[in-house]
Amino acid sequence: MTISSFNTFCKDLFNYSRRLSSETKIGQTPLGDQHPIRVQSMTNTDTNDVAGSVEQAIRMIESGAEYVRLTTQGKKEAENLKFIKASLVEKGYETPLVADIHFNPEAATIAAHYVEKIRVNPGNFVDKKVDLDGSEYSEEMYQEGLAKIRTKFIPLINICKENKTAIRIGTNHGSLSDRIMSRYGDTPRGMVEATLEFLRICKEECFKDVAISIKSSNTVMMVKTVRLLVGEMNKEELYFPLHLGVTEAGEGEDGRIKSAVGTGALLNDGLGDTIRISLTEDPEIESPVGQKMVDYILEKEGHAPIESPLHSGINLCDFYKRSTLEVANMGGRKQAVVIADCSFEKHYSSDFPEQVGYKMNNQLEWEKGDLAADYLYLNGFDPSIRDFPKELGLIVDSVCWEDAFQYSDKTQPLFSAEVFLHDDLRAFNSEIHFVNCEYADLTESFIEKLKANPKVVLLCQSKHQNGFAEQRAFVFKLIQFNCKVPVIFNRIFRENNLEDLQLKSACDLGSLFIDGLGNGICLNNIGAIAREDVNAAAFGILQAARVRTSKTEFISCPGCGRTLFKLQDVVTEVKQKFAHLSHLKIGVMGCIVNGPGEMGDVDYGYVGAGVGRVSLYKSQELIKKNILSEDAIEELIQIIKENGDWKDAK
Repeated sequence: MTISSFNTFCKDLFNYSRRLSSETKIGQTPLGDQHPIRVQSMTNTDTNDVAGSVEQAIRMIESGAEYVRLTTQGKKEAENLKFIKASLVEKGYETPLVADIHFNPEAATIAAHYVEKIRVNPGNFVDKKVDLDGSEYSEEMYQEGLAKIRTKFIPLINICKENKTAIRIGTNHGSLSDRIMSRYGDTPRGMVEATLEFLRICKEECFKDVAISIKSSNTVMMVKTVRLLVGEMNKEELYFPLHLGVTEAGEGEDGRIKSAVGTGALLNDGLGDTIRISLTEDPEIESPVGQKMVDYILEKEGHAPIESPLHSGINLCDFYKRSTLEVANMGGRKQAVVIADCSFEKHYSSDFPEQVGYKMNNQLEWEKGDLAADYLYLNGFDPSIRDFPKELGLIVDSVCWEDAFQYSDKTQPLFSAEVFLHDDLRAFNSEIHFVNCEYADLTESFIEKLKANPKVVLLCQSKHQNGFAEQRAFVFKLIQFNCKVPVIFNRIFRENNLEDLQLKSACDLGSLFIDGLGNGICLNNIGAIAREDVNAAAFGILQAARVRTSKTEFISCPGCGRTLFKLQDVVTEVKQKFAHLSHLKIGVMGCIVNGPGEMGDVDYGYVGAGVGRVSLYKSQELIKKNILSEDAIEELIQIIKENGDWKDAK
């Protein structure tokens, strides 16, 4: 069995090449085939506000958006697209517009006359939420639902053919229909089947101007589902282009890292013809962030070939986690560790522990913070580190290990691959033997020595043009030889802009944790970025890839014309009130389209319910409905307290 027989979503897991899709015509900006990866965004204005929507669309276009999507919740908004389009054309902007449709097929048929593409959601385009009194859909009911889709969707296809309007089949994790849920549950398979139902109709009707998206705020769910979809589409000879994005990614550092982890994992596999970075920020900010991500991935084109390991039996569409030995606090069932790579530092100041997550208390003792590194990789032994926190593990080169070990028994030696292979390490009576190595070091003799030493933890480095793929190949080769040594991924970047570091490191390292291949992260940057920010990025990547939680996770949508409150202001206030609850996930959703569905992935949620009204959730359970927005945050605090999940801030 070969890798390709498992992973049919990707031409080559270890050598970058972009998936060749069919072409979809969208106005003067076609999608897929040999065309560039397009970047897009969505307005958050009221679509009935023509002037406001046009002004915002222009800002988005001038910031790089190649498609502009607008909320189209009803017939009135659909008719208004005509005037928005005309105004943009009059001002010299031919960028395609996309109508975002939910719950309203009639709005879609109107919008198709005026814009270049419409988006329909399989979860709510025809199917509705129903009260089954605890019973399941019968087969007859299920087939009736399919037939109803055809009666609504085929007329829309015909209108789109007449008007040369494309369709995006946009499936969201948060809005799967009851019919799909009854048969497949809240699973990747359910999202894939919901999408394929519509794609099969397009194929039967010979309608080719189609794009597809499957999105979730859960990065792992999103990546696995898109991979599964592409594999199933290949079986049915469906090659429509893909739109990628993580829904409700949030804002700031969290939004960028989370988007890069999810979207970057798929771009690394050569998937994706257009992307949107969904940030809870002004929409014109999104496209430049997306373009940076695309540009970084495309730097991998034409890289030196990476030797592919032999078959491993891993299916990357599954929720896979590599089995490893447990060495100290790494591997096995232990959470992923963070190693602060300070090996390029020449001097260590007295506040250096603060830069890697420790705080000094009133008794002048170091306390470990939520973002405290587990180990420091040092440039030799410096006596000044005697005042560092005693619980902080130190990693030093083996040549100075003995001196450092006399200071702390938590000091561990780091060996080069050559020293590890040829020297006798029995004199090093430390708990861990860290070994620095690259893919080329993994000879059979090297791997056999790894298997004979139960203390080894590998620091896997890569200087390859496609470092992500080489590090993926590194772990696949260990699996090939049944070597269960824990692996820490070590990457060095050279960035002076924090956003660039966040996007690049999250694209590459996050992808590896999405694949279930790593036991820790060691991130370094040579450039004008504070050590605290590099450390925070490492923890952010692990959290976005869902392998280690170190802070409150806020899941917030970017907002759109359906949002009836100042979303960015609310998210800011929610973060201020709940940031100390690092054991919780808090959702802030602008409206009911995905809000209630996405609550299944959070602990507590705040969902817009109307003008000045909010509904509060505990997971997917509606606790309070249509309360005044000015009371909502205090009411949410009370709900969290009543359920025993509240902790006072320190």
